[in-house]
Amino acid sequence: MPESLIFCGQNHRRFSAMCGIMMEVEKCLGAVQYTTIKQPYQIHSFSTSQKTTNYNTVMQSQETKKQIESVPSWWQSDDAWAMIMAAGLLVITWLALQPVLIPATGETSFENLLVPWVAKPGSWTTNPLVAFDGLTHEAGPSKGFAVLATAGGCIVVFVLGLAGTSIPLRKSLPAVTTVTLLAVLAWLASTQTTIKGLQLSYVLWAFVGGLFISNVIGIPNWLKPGLRGELYIKTGLVLMGSGLLFGTLMKLGPPGILVSWITTPIVLIGTYQFGQRVLKIKSKTLNLVLSADMSVCGVSAAVATAAACKAKKEELSIAVGISLAFTVVMMFTLPAVCNALGLDQVLAGAWIGGTVDSTGAVVAAGELVGPVARDVAASVKLIQNVMIGFISLGVAAWWARSGEDADGGQVAATGLGLLQEIWKRLPKFILGFVAASAIFTLLASTGTETRQEGIAAMLSGPVKMMRSWCFCLAFVSIGLETDIRKLASVMGSIKPIILYLCGQAFNLLLTFTMAYLAFRVVFPDVAARIAAGG
Repeated sequence: MPESLIFCGQNHRRFSAMCGIMMEVEKCLGAVQYTTIKQPYQIHSFSTSQKTTNYNTVMQSQETKKQIESVPSWWQSDDAWAMIMAAGLLVITWLALQPVLIPATGETSFENLLVPWVAKPGSWTTNPLVAFDGLTHEAGPSKGFAVLATAGGCIVVFVLGLAGTSIPLRKSLPAVTTVTLLAVLAWLASTQTTIKGLQLSYVLWAFVGGLFISNVIGIPNWLKPGLRGELYIKTGLVLMGSGLLFGTLMKLGPPGILVSWITTPIVLIGTYQFGQRVLKIKSKTLNLVLSADMSVCGVSAAVATAAACKAKKEELSIAVGISLAFTVVMMFTLPAVCNALGLDQVLAGAWIGGTVDSTGAVVAAGELVGPVARDVAASVKLIQNVMIGFISLGVAAWWARSGEDADGGQVAATGLGLLQEIWKRLPKFILGFVAASAIFTLLASTGTETRQEGIAAMLSGPVKMMRSWCFCLAFVSIGLETDIRKLASVMGSIKPIILYLCGQAFNLLLTFTMAYLAFRVVFPDVAARIAAGG
């Protein structure tokens, strides 16, 4: 066969293959216009500029398509599903509140049918199986069955939530189940009698356990869909909002407001400015998250602030780690200082409540001083927790106007763009947090006294336990997502630790001064009433 015919045949096959590829590109993207080839040897040439233009059009179209597909709608976001799931849990718990007739007195009380079924492992000393023995309620299931039911409920709720965020069941079910089992182990570690006596809470065990697994053993890919720390903790925060009742917040009166709402923003702004102007911390977002964590209410405030200023996950993990470590120290040292100084329980409780992070740690620290100190500390911390919503809004507004994102890019905006940027940055779950507080404040202030007591018991019982489980899942996930090597590179130096220590010292001094003025100088009658049990 002549070489010219062989050459033409080879070119024909190559050209046909090229046309096939171009047709596939056109089908997928609809971006390339080319001339139809009618005769095998009538080759239409393309200029170099035309080829370049067509190629760029294809790539731009493909990139735009990827960007559109990568941006989920708001209804697929963690904030939306945190509010949906929390609302569902609150409605179910509300419907479980049923009137019960007391035969001996003929009066009606309200009991929540979920109380026996929502539980954590009990105390144990040497045999962990003992934690699942006994009954949760005189007419309820065994402790083990109640824990199983609670863990199963967590799995069902969050698998449904992840389905709403476009994570399929086959991926979310094994991942969420594993995270929940790790949460059970964290609960189990915290209820051992010796550890319980040391006040080492489930939050610490969940975080440290996850940290150990991720950095020593490693994380398999199939587990990653269940590592949704923000989804878990945002759900817990909305549930926490339902317990912030206006009547409870006003129990301490004006002194509680002065200690919680005046001191907190001063400490937050002062600590942030110290980090920027004195310590010269490079990352503004890390500085702000740490400042909020230390000045408001620990990890909950850190999560809300990180969402508002778009901080990196590693920066949030740094704040969580530092906060948990120093909370354990503060929980024991501050009550000892209060006792050594001979402070009365009201003043000591206000000081503890305004400075120790985490509500659970505050209650434990107050208990070391006395029952009055415990109640005052818990009330001050609850009032302080309300600041989460205001701080989130303030950070979103300020960051939208003059801040930068986690990568250092400027995001300043003005006018309508500023409002849009504020709305974009505002953590939407805060709306659920505020709404839950308002709705249950209204419910708790209406109806009979017996019904109000039932609502209070519901919020302090099953709802509080659900919230704790959400937090446990969250800290397991945060620990599992934390790479210590990345933390070291993000942290850069010991400046974040210095910031926390200096900020906490400022917080201790200012909170004590404000508590002394509020309860000893301006409103001594309120302090006397509280001390007398009024």
